[in-house]
Amino acid sequence: MLILGIESSCDETAASVVRDGRDVLSNVIASQHELHEKFGGVVPEIASRAHIERILPVIDESLEAAGVQLADVDAIAVGNRPGLIGSLLVGVSAAKALAWSLGKPLVAVDHVEAHLYAAALDEQPIEYPALGLVVSGGHTSLYHLQGPTQMQRLGSTIDDAVGEAFDKVAAILELGFPGGPILDKIARGGNDKAVRFPRTLLEPDSLAFSFSGVKTSVLYHVRGQPIGRGRNATFARDASSLSDQEKADVAASFQAAAVDVLIEKVRRAMQRVETRSLVIGGGVSANSRLRAEVQRFGEEHDLPVCLPKMKYCIDNAAMIAGLATHLLAAGQTADLNLEAAATSSR
Repeated sequence: MLILGIESSCDETAASVVRDGRDVLSNVIASQHELHEKFGGVVPEIASRAHIERILPVIDESLEAAGVQLADVDAIAVGNRPGLIGSLLVGVSAAKALAWSLGKPLVAVDHVEAHLYAAALDEQPIEYPALGLVVSGGHTSLYHLQGPTQMQRLGSTIDDAVGEAFDKVAAILELGFPGGPILDKIARGGNDKAVRFPRTLLEPDSLAFSFSGVKTSVLYHVRGQPIGRGRNATFARDASSLSDQEKADVAASFQAAAVDVLIEKVRRAMQRVETRSLVIGGGVSANSRLRAEVQRFGEEHDLPVCLPKMKYCIDNAAMIAGLATHLLAAGQTADLNLEAAATSSR
């Protein structure tokens, strides 16, 4: 079965052709980093306009790379939630138009749930039941997975997602955009015990996440205590007062704190639900420290760890098409009234 997947939830315009749920024939991604860099973050209006310009060339390129024609695909899949509404609408509109014109089934895919399928792409199937951890710029959540389309959310962030915290800390350190990968790179040369940043674990049995506290702690460490409140607040210094080594130490210490929290929450969740594997997905799953720590955790508990290949960590359409194969097999198709939604379905 061939599925054409389309993804446009944020600032990546992507299309992919996947065969039988795991064999990725093409994986085309058009990034918008150069458009948003000067703003230090994604500007929704700019993102949606860029998607309009890039969506058809990206789809054409994915079909050409896969060596197939539109008529060859069995269904059209699209990430319709969650994300930036303007961006999602571009992908959803393109997918509906293709499905209608070709007379092919349309499959709606939850972007967050697709991240928990990414580890199966070009790899062996995930063993269920599994414990799933999504770590991205907009989401940090734990799920109990009974299958690729059956999941229950166990806990999620109550403020900043971990990827958002990474980007904000990178901004505090004036590292550039996108901040997460840059912070990971310089942290490798830092001392992760240089600064003891807080690990916010909430109540002893909580599976929720909170990263606003550690982010604020980094801010005060770098800039000093604020003078005044709100928009009128000023600081005694900024990141320019730090040496490159001091920046690396702060990055490494923050990264250690954030990853420690993620591992502890996984540990707690394992005590509550039956699991045969641990599945990680989302942009932060590319982080070198997190990958190392979850592998160590898996070895300690004799638990297989399913990590996506690096190219499937970021937003991509292969994970959309891959998960859509299982949704289609279960008869879960959408009609032409399909809408985009800012929030996840569960």
